[in-house]
Amino acid sequence: MPTRSAWRLRDTLAAAALFLASAAFTLWQNTRVAVLWDITYLLDTSYRISLGQLPYRDFPFAHAPLTFLVHALIIRLFGRVYYPHLICAALEAGAATLLTWRFLLALLKPLSDRAWFLATLLAAPLIVLGIYGVYPHPIYDSDAILVVLLALVLFRRSTSSTAARPVLGLLTGAACVFPLFFKQNIGLPFLFVTLAAAAAIAIARSRQRIGIWPQLWLFTGAFVTLAAALLAIHATVGLHNYLYWTITFARQRRLPGLAVMLSTYRQASLLWTIPAAIAALILLRRANRWARPLAILLLAAPFLWTIASLALTEDPADRAGQLLSLWPHILILSAALAVWSLRPQKLAADPTLQPFIPAILLVTIHGAFLSQQLWGSTYALWPLLALLLAVLLVQVPTIARPMAVVIAATFLLCGGLYATSHERLSYVYLDGPRIAATLPELRGLTTPGPWIPGFEELVRVTNAEIPANDGILLLPGEDPFYFATGRVPQFPILLIDPATDPYTPMQTRDLARTRNIRWLIVSRQTQLTGPPHPDLAEIAHVLEQDFTPYRTLTNYTIYRRK
Repeated sequence: MPTRSAWRLRDTLAAAALFLASAAFTLWQNTRVAVLWDITYLLDTSYRISLGQLPYRDFPFAHAPLTFLVHALIIRLFGRVYYPHLICAALEAGAATLLTWRFLLALLKPLSDRAWFLATLLAAPLIVLGIYGVYPHPIYDSDAILVVLLALVLFRRSTSSTAARPVLGLLTGAACVFPLFFKQNIGLPFLFVTLAAAAAIAIARSRQRIGIWPQLWLFTGAFVTLAAALLAIHATVGLHNYLYWTITFARQRRLPGLAVMLSTYRQASLLWTIPAAIAALILLRRANRWARPLAILLLAAPFLWTIASLALTEDPADRAGQLLSLWPHILILSAALAVWSLRPQKLAADPTLQPFIPAILLVTIHGAFLSQQLWGSTYALWPLLALLLAVLLVQVPTIARPMAVVIAATFLLCGGLYATSHERLSYVYLDGPRIAATLPELRGLTTPGPWIPGFEELVRVTNAEIPANDGILLLPGEDPFYFATGRVPQFPILLIDPATDPYTPMQTRDLARTRNIRWLIVSRQTQLTGPPHPDLAEIAHVLEQDFTPYRTLTNYTIYRRK
């Protein structure tokens, strides 16, 4: 039996390794690829907020504010320098992996001496599949999941005893609210389900005459934090504006139909993976010598088949599809476990957070799916999948160790290839040699192709030939123009994207006239593989009638108002 100090040293080494490896992988990914469309939206929007322009009031904005406020603060502290934003993402990646590992230790505690080994094994793939492993740039989904993980860790600690711990309870309630202000479709379902879980725990404890102070403090923290946030929003940008842009407008532009959501579960592989899992669970109830190895084989079959796909195909898209097909399989098994865990007799026997964890994770994951469904939304959700796998392994303690080895090997091998192949980023062109930015403001920005040199040429010409106070409109706005040049944005929207642009082509033209936009800059080719907006050609045609060609660069045409 190891001594207590040995355990502490092992924990410290594991925590440091997971944190540093996750952060380092995020930084390495950023030396290989940059998605200009997304980076521009973050940097230019955060920059205009740092100048004092307020979203929802001064310009349309369909997203929750906290990610952009964080990066606006970074700009105020460090100036218009790109690298601190990458450092922020790397630190968050390390923190998310560390929090997941700590929560895994708690979830796997029923497995006693195997808990540390299994938790570390399940957390290891998050080095490459963490919140910033697949998509390495700062973004709101990943930030929201980081705060979700923090809230879960605090929630478990606050409900682990009946003693009144006001500060911990208040912090837990506040942490449950914060994801709502990083990403609406993640934070709102998470807030509802965590408050519902806290209420159910309080009811179960009161029936057993157990103190419910932890839950009362949690509710107090959540209510005070939510009320303070809404009052601050109302006092600065107007609550009506905020609700319209982040709920009404965002729902109109992004919310999928039920058929689209259910398409996640129309995987042909489910026709054999779910029956195999059911057969394995039946076999585990038998005592003969063949039952256990056969059960392991049946449960491991979907993961082994995913590894086998590495040899069967060299197409990154096929490999990614096979890896992602594990998601609906695991979600269905977790849903069955959630129903079983929430039966009344179970809640009465265990009035803690434990029975609610599968339901909380499932609700949060499906909330995230509302944005871009399975293929698009899972890039930040792998830590939550690791937690679901942990609660499933606890149900099969006799085979938890071999199953954890198979799962970890699958996600390390296939997940590592998925992350490093950038299959999730296939919506942008990534051909050609990698070229790093030379502008001081963009140091650290690197991506394949001609995009960065062409943009830097535009910046040099703009600085030399266009007066600093003249209004400029860029179509479609793919490049971090305002962050790089330090000019003040004078047009309401900076990115011509259906999810963020509320204007018709004629309204865009009228706004350009009203705002006295003197220059129009049009990208002839974007890094995106598809058209960024269905009406982009019409928008350009309508605007160009008010402008005359001024200069043609490598990838841009500059127009001056007639």
